Amino acid sequence: MSGRQAVRSMTSGSPIRLITSFMLPLLLGNLFQQAYNMADGMIVGQILGANALAAVGATTSVQFLTLGLCIGSCAGFAIPVAQNFGAGKQDEMRSCVYHAAVLSAALAVIMTLVTALFCGRIVHLMQTPEEIYADANRYLFIIFLGIPFNILYNLTASILRAVGNSRAPFGFLALSTVLNIFLDLFCIAVLHWGCGGAAIATIASEALSGFFCLLYIIRKVPELHIGRADRHWNAATAKNLIAMGIPMGLQYSITAIGSMVMQSANNSLGSVYVSGFTAGTKLKQLFICPFDAMATALATFTGQNYGAGRMDRVRQGLREVLLMALLYGVGAGLCMIFFGRGMAGWFLSAGNTGALDAAARYLRCMGYLYWVLAPLNVYRNVCQALGFSGRAILAGVIEMSARSAVATAFVPLFGYAAICWTDQSAWIGATIYLFFMCRHVLRLRERQLDKQKG
Repeated sequence: MSGRQAVRSMTSGSPIRLITSFMLPLLLGNLFQQAYNMADGMIVGQILGANALAAVGATTSVQFLTLGLCIGSCAGFAIPVAQNFGAGKQDEMRSCVYHAAVLSAALAVIMTLVTALFCGRIVHLMQTPEEIYADANRYLFIIFLGIPFNILYNLTASILRAVGNSRAPFGFLALSTVLNIFLDLFCIAVLHWGCGGAAIATIASEALSGFFCLLYIIRKVPELHIGRADRHWNAATAKNLIAMGIPMGLQYSITAIGSMVMQSANNSLGSVYVSGFTAGTKLKQLFICPFDAMATALATFTGQNYGAGRMDRVRQGLREVLLMALLYGVGAGLCMIFFGRGMAGWFLSAGNTGALDAAARYLRCMGYLYWVLAPLNVYRNVCQALGFSGRAILAGVIEMSARSAVATAFVPLFGYAAICWTDQSAWIGATIYLFFMCRHVLRLRERQLDKQKG
């Protein structure tokens, strides 16, 4: 692929065709990303047993909290890159890339130090059952040490997507996923490193995909090369990137706080429910991949077209992606309802009847309202791509509050039944808010562009 082919403008042509072609590599990439987690879960659960699977899953929400901050921040740092690319402002775009790299490096150092130092306390606060505490702590500590590699991949991949290239990040992620599966088997079955081996396999694979993305940019995308003239610190540019990135990262983290409260409440119910919840959560994350791909593609489309002053195309893209996401949500929900127990068997052996029943119940309840994730993801990503990451944070606050309230108030009364309906309450509350907020920011940006033209 030549340098010219390595970037792509989305400011002309059929919106749904552009978004769909951009989305497909994203979808495959998301599926491979989940294959990381699923490979860990399948190999750990089948080789090491249900308790080991529970140890890996007992801190899932903590990983979402910390890694979500990194992933969201990197995605936010790339928004000004997409906007300047769409506007044809190459110098400003390269300056944004430079500032994003510096800010991401600082974030990597801070996050790694803080999380590694407090790992043991975090696992304890999650009410992790004693029989799985040591494995959970070991697994999470190694994952925390790999935060710089996670940031490297997500920053380089986000910048490539901002200039219309979703294929290269997918290709490198696919390659590293295959490596991750082999490393999982080698570290667990051959070296007998237990849960720690699964974590080592994951961070080694992330490191590979990140370095490949960086090398690709250096060799194939001259538009993103940072020259000496671009390496000048500008407080206004840094402030703009921070205003985009940190709120997006915090949104992930704030949402994860509610998930932590929910998981902590579930952990208190015992390792059988932890195992079932872990299997159900991994399948939930797999089904979320198409939602994420659609929303991320729409965000890039929105950012570029807003930069080009084409708000009519932004609205058209929103409508078409929303319809596509709703249709998928209904189909995925039906699949969860009717085939959830069978899919949970990917992670748990047939003898773990209690855990399989728990996973099936969780997925069945989720399937009834899974379509709500369609407007939630679409509206949120449009708001962020238009530069309103701060306002989108409130959706995360609503999700956190709903999960925390349901888990705290109802799990002691109704046990696992309350866990099965906690996510849905969060989705509904956040979607109602984002519906009105998205309409508001669209009108606001349209008025601003009309004033600039007038």
